[in-house]
Amino acid sequence: MNELFGTLPDGTPVHRWTLERAGVRVRVLSYGGIVQSAEVPDRTGRTADVVLGFPDLDGYLAHPEPYLGALIGRYANRIAGGRFPLEGRTYALETNDGPNSLHGGARGFDRRVWDVTAVEHGVRLSRVSPHGEEGFPGRLEVSATYTLLASGALRIAYEAVTDAPSVVNLTNHSYFNLAGSGDAGGQELRLAASRYTPVDADLIPAGGPEDVAGTRFDFRAARKVGSGYDHNFVLDKGVTETAVEVGELHDPASGRVLTVATTEPGLQLYTGDHLGEPFAAGDGIALETQHFPDSPNRPDFPTTVLRPGEVFRSETVYGFGVR
Repeated sequence: MNELFGTLPDGTPVHRWTLERAGVRVRVLSYGGIVQSAEVPDRTGRTADVVLGFPDLDGYLAHPEPYLGALIGRYANRIAGGRFPLEGRTYALETNDGPNSLHGGARGFDRRVWDVTAVEHGVRLSRVSPHGEEGFPGRLEVSATYTLLASGALRIAYEAVTDAPSVVNLTNHSYFNLAGSGDAGGQELRLAASRYTPVDADLIPAGGPEDVAGTRFDFRAARKVGSGYDHNFVLDKGVTETAVEVGELHDPASGRVLTVATTEPGLQLYTGDHLGEPFAAGDGIALETQHFPDSPNRPDFPTTVLRPGEVFRSETVYGFGVR
């Protein structure tokens, strides 16, 4: 089912699609590929929205910086100095995070209206990112397909092709709060990640990955999330052809459980410390599956280069349950 959600200042309509299956209801916007809401039951069957979102389009237009629920690209996370080398050339990007490029630049995929078509139990969002958009090379044809599986899990499958060498790193920026409201820091997180990438003051990776053992970055056994995280975790499984479960978030009070499975090698944990009105710091936890930040400048990291004739594919599954 789809309905008109609002209209941009230039008159472009924005639609909302509602997906329902196995007791789960997810709403997706054509603007920014945003997951506006995800309503799931607790252990007593009581339903709550576990994704932070705004009730209307004006909220997203007035508060773009948290990237609530958005589809992020061309490059999720940061590229140092807004520059990267590729095949003998250096490309300069739009910078929107001090000296760095963040989440695709000042007008990334999160601020574009996507074409939407219905598929079985879901929707397929697509657009063409022209050569030079936000400074990125190549004409990129990109799609993201959101489907609800028989279990009620939300599967997001990305594909992209390019006509010139480029870099691609896509993710979804939903903030989860399995209680439905309040501070999410008391919820329990487990991650299959033995290493993380330390960062400098600008949140750019500094040096190589380090072991989590004996540090506050050790989530190999489930524990309360707390606050103060905006870091990439190096998933033990690496890059995989199919989605592998890498983490779990659990709210003991409601019993709700969120599992995360992905083909990606990294997961950015952001505890929402800078969320502002109408939310408060810590109201949501972002679990962004992706390649590592600043990979185009780090040949020691898994590559994000996409060349003509290749197909970029990535898949993440957010599963909902109780215990």
